[in-house]
Amino acid sequence: MSATDSMSLPAYAPPTVPGWAIARAPVEDPVEAAYMAGAALNSLDNLVRADPPWAGAWRQRVALSAAASVARLLGHREGAGALRDAWHLRPPGADPGPAGNLLAAWRRLASRSPMLDVDGLRSLTTLLGLAWAPALEALPEALETAATSSRPAPLAAASAVATVSAAAPGTEALAWWIADLTLARRMRWPIPVPVLATQIHAPALRSAPGGRRYRPGGEGGEAALCLAAAAGAAEACRLAADIARRAARLGAVAPKLRAKGAGEAIALLLDDDAVSGALTTAALSRWASRRLFERLVALDAVRELSGRSTFRLYGL
Repeated sequence: MSATDSMSLPAYAPPTVPGWAIARAPVEDPVEAAYMAGAALNSLDNLVRADPPWAGAWRQRVALSAAASVARLLGHREGAGALRDAWHLRPPGADPGPAGNLLAAWRRLASRSPMLDVDGLRSLTTLLGLAWAPALEALPEALETAATSSRPAPLAAASAVATVSAAAPGTEALAWWIADLTLARRMRWPIPVPVLATQIHAPALRSAPGGRRYRPGGEGGEAALCLAAAAGAAEACRLAADIARRAARLGAVAPKLRAKGAGEAIALLLDDDAVSGALTTAALSRWASRRLFERLVALDAVRELSGRSTFRLYGL
């Protein structure tokens, strides 16, 4: 009997964000922005705490979106697909380069508890390609104060962003990373879902004079972070609904798989944004992995993400 015969994914329908909590036009009233954020974050919080079996893949897919948004912010040419390639196709132990390191920063945020000390901050600035500034030494303590305050989560994130901008001007990528970390701390999530950075270029954040986008440290930070939380939570919940459907299909076809090691491959697919088509494990050779993933695609249980005939990547 295959190890996948006993696999069962419990049915779970992710919550949705109510339509009235999603901005359809510019929102000028900060109270309305906060109200929308509260409703959207409540739905997202219920999803995070449900911790479905595919939560790892979902968080990493959101992290990829955040990294792509920050890459655009920094003027990088890489989109989501190129960032994914830089990370997943690197040789074992090799430096993934600036694009891969940028994604690594967001993957790190979406895979561990939302804590940050000075050593972690130094490592993070390296991944983001930023120079270390002495003023950053005091940042973890200041962020802890913001994260443990009694302020609503988006407002605590706005406070953290202002602190980063004051300590190290010109480090916008770091400010957005810290914003998502602080939001998660204030929401008491065990692992962050980086929804704020996904909205850097969203129309809802183009509330500055002349339709310019909000920049950390600028005016209207609290309202901007509330709108980012509302829009980001709504997108994350929609993504979760899509991944939940795909995960259910994967669970349904699992008993049909007879390849040794199929259960391990499925666990990886549920835990990450993408898995290399050249995956090798103690039970799976590269050839067996290729056959397994081709079978899963034929069964409409996974997608091939790269669009290539070689160096393929698969995911929900």
